[in-house]
Amino acid sequence: QVQLVESGGGLVQPGGSLRLSCAASGRFLSINSMGWYRQAPGKQRELVAAITSGGMTNVADSVKRRFTISRDTAKNTVYLQMNSLQPEDTAVYYCNAAVKVVVNFLTYWGQGTQVTVSR
Repeated sequence: QVQLVESGGGLVQPGGSLRLSCAASGRFLSINSMGWYRQAPGKQRELVAAITSGGMTNVADSVKRRFTISRDTAKNTVYLQMNSLQPEDTAVYYCNAAVKVVVNFLTYWGQGTQVTVSR
């Protein structure tokens, strides 16, 4: 079974920074893409940023100049550095990974970590 465990969320003032981490564990052959989604109250879950095993990134326009995604392939961990946080960034942030367990890649999700931006 594959588990994604997120950490790093919390309460921060506008203009502050947070760094989210997500580590994959369990029995699997490889991981292709890893990424972060977020869901604010009353809104649909949306892609924030994703990164492939080769290091190619896809970052939402709304956060492109403020958030950076990175990955430690050896540790099966993906990070999201969030700078200049704004109240509209408040959401539950979910880690996502495409994991090859046997033959095909399956999508796994973390449990989510709350990020709240408020004075």
